[in-house]
Order: sequence, then structure tokens, then C-alpha cells
Amino acid sequence: MTTVYDFSYHDSAGVRHSLSAYRGQALLLVNVASRCGFTPQYAGLQALWRQYGERGLTVIGFPCNQFGGQEPGTDEAIKVFCALEYDVDFPLSRKIEVNGPQADPLWQWLRHERRGLLGSTRIKWNFTKFLVDRQGAVRGRYAPTTRPQALAARIEHVLR
Repeated sequence: MTTVYDFSYHDSAGVRHSLSAYRGQALLLVNVASRCGFTPQYAGLQALWRQYGERGLTVIGFPCNQFGGQEPGTDEAIKVFCALEYDVDFPLSRKIEVNGPQADPLWQWLRHERRGLLGSTRIKWNFTKFLVDRQGAVRGRYAPTTRPQALAARIEHVLR
């Protein structure tokens, strides 16, 4: 059986991080963008990271430029923007694709583990969120319109 721990990501400096390092933790994985109407959700994601990080939640942002060109910057520019504008210190990957033939393998897996509206596997827009439990199984997929704070009860549940 495949779990999230079978995948890895590269950070903005190109360093590979195995998700197996997060074994036993819950994860909130989000495709993000700096010039999107949902960009202010960075503040909510950072708040969740601060609130639940010590209890075992890790938030990881995956910048993506596939939706309206809303993440045009370099990996370093994205990291600086997030830190300066939203005080983000949770991990960020390098820019990836979440749909199509070049989609990151982790995101291919996530899309098939928890389908979207009407069974669709495609990511519809920036700030789609996946909540993963401590065993590495995807427990929820949430639309870009779902505010991070609305996930608090679900996060509490997977942290038990």
C-alpha cells in the first residue's frame, strides 16, 4: 500500500526531502500561489502551523503556476514573498505542476487518493488542500474556498 511517506519533494534551494521524515505526523499539503485571490490564506496556513505544529502537524506549501500564471516568480522570490508578506516559516517546495503530464508524482497520487467534486482528479485552482493522517493516508481534500481555519476540527481529529 502506498502512503504519503513513499514520496519526496524538493525545497526552494533544490534540496530533496523525503516525506518519510514526517512519519507519525499529520500533514496539510497545499498548492499555493503568490498572486491569487486566495493568497491571503497563507496567514491562515501559518496560524495552523503555529497552533498545531508542536502536536504533530506539518504544513507544506507547493507553489504552482498552472492557474492563471499566478505564481510567476522564482523559487527564491516565492520564499521571500511568503516570509515578508505572511511571516511564513512552514516548508515550501520548489515550484511544481499539479496537473498534466509533468505533474509532480506526489500530487498525482494525492489527486487519485481523494477525488474532487463529481469524482474529478484534476486540481481546479490554487490553494487546494489535502489533509494526511499520522499513518500517511489522505483523509480529506478541500477546495480553495475552504479557509484554513475551517479545518481545525478535522486537524484535531487526525492528531488524536
